[in-house]
Amino acid sequence: MSEAAGPANASVRDHIPGLAVTVLATLAAAYVSDHYGAPLTLMCLLFGLAMNFLGDDPRLEAGLAFASRTLLRLGIVLAATRVTLGEIAALGPVTLAAVAGVLFATLGVGVLAARMLKLGGAFGALCGGAVAICGASAAMAFATLLGEKRISRSQLTLVLVGISAMSALAMALYPVLAETLGFNDRQAGFLMGAAIHDVAQALGAGYSVSDPAGETATIVKLARVALLAPALLAVALFIPRDPGARLTSFVLPWFVLGFFVLSAVNSAGWIPRVATDASTQASTALLACAVTATGVRSQLQSLTKAGLKPLAPVAIATVAALVLAASAAWLLLG
Repeated sequence: MSEAAGPANASVRDHIPGLAVTVLATLAAAYVSDHYGAPLTLMCLLFGLAMNFLGDDPRLEAGLAFASRTLLRLGIVLAATRVTLGEIAALGPVTLAAVAGVLFATLGVGVLAARMLKLGGAFGALCGGAVAICGASAAMAFATLLGEKRISRSQLTLVLVGISAMSALAMALYPVLAETLGFNDRQAGFLMGAAIHDVAQALGAGYSVSDPAGETATIVKLARVALLAPALLAVALFIPRDPGARLTSFVLPWFVLGFFVLSAVNSAGWIPRVATDASTQASTALLACAVTATGVRSQLQSLTKAGLKPLAPVAIATVAALVLAASAAWLLLG
């Protein structure tokens, strides 16, 4: 089954069963996440995998494909309302350069680690980009950009599992590490914002240190989110969508362009606060549905055959992000 948005002749009615399954499973995952404090992305993925037996039902194909592809791209576009260019500029040029340096270095480490393990540069970009930017959301974005010829659904599922687990672990351990290193509030906030994978975990870890640390973590993390589009552009330029292909022309994917445009409009102050809040919530919901649908469509046989080796680039990139972020915090913000 391809990653296309469903059969070319699929009607609106054909999409309803798959979308209904996706929405109901996502709502159940959100309920568990809200009541037990578990990460939403992880719950959506687990609920989707639990319903994996539905993935080969032809009646659900169009809706599941639409949710895992089109809803994902819309969610990425709407995520642009989380941040404004003014908030990023408030970091100052040195701190902003450090954030960008950590991000692109982590992305590069992921690519190099995957190539050394003979997993391919595209898979390394998926792992490194997910760690470097915003966890599961970035993983979904990179997988969509690279295409299923480069990134299979089983590979994406493994990365989502690894990212969710490591992000939760980082949220618990990094505040303790910051205290052990004697970091002040600004240094601790930078470490949380620059090194923890998912947005919610980064902010949770920052505010667990102090309110000033949480505010710094928020701005740093949102700066990483804003760099999603440039990172996607870099990967698209250096890793063609088709294996073995040479880049003869380049067209910016519409969802990356949409992220740029909406971010600029939001930065100009043309979007009312109530609309940005609604957009952020809609982005979270759409991305959650996309993760659920990906879990339903994943090939579990491929997951068991792959073993733990594909998780190594995620772990290596995570360690690299931690070391780089801690070093930058110690050298620049002390």
